[in-house]
Amino acid sequence: MKKVFLVMALCVLTAAAAVAQPRAIGARLGYGVDFSYQHQLGNNKIHLDVGVPLFRGIQGVCTYDWINPGGTNVPWSGRGQWNWYVGVGAGVGYHGFYNNANYERGANLSAGVAARLGIEYRHSFPMTVAIDWRPVIGTATDFNGNVWWYDEGLYGIGLSIYYNF
Repeated sequence: MKKVFLVMALCVLTAAAAVAQPRAIGARLGYGVDFSYQHQLGNNKIHLDVGVPLFRGIQGVCTYDWINPGGTNVPWSGRGQWNWYVGVGAGVGYHGFYNNANYERGANLSAGVAARLGIEYRHSFPMTVAIDWRPVIGTATDFNGNVWWYDEGLYGIGLSIYYNF
């Protein structure tokens, strides 16, 4: 009985700690449109983007970002806070929602390593504006067994707006 109580208490405490962490949702515009979710872990964050790169497929990218505060003592920073961040993670995608006559490779799957480098401004109210570069470097394959270097992921510059809660 004590073990059951201990496991239940551990589960409740873990769930409470996860819910108590700051989160953010928003949109990222750049090489397509992404829906973004951020989950704060101490001073760092997990960043998940799901979107449509150039409206030709669907792609998911998840990175772990290390946040480096820029400080609030900069005269032009106002009441918010500037931060820059760098992260690493992974990305997967399916690219095939387009006319094959205009694109030489046809439908394909991609997977690779993702990185993120950006700067953000967290306002004094619950909104953050950020600009970042999120390359995804890896391989792609079509359904005929051909494999090639996935180079479209290098164009991942985007402007993001988040609601913090």
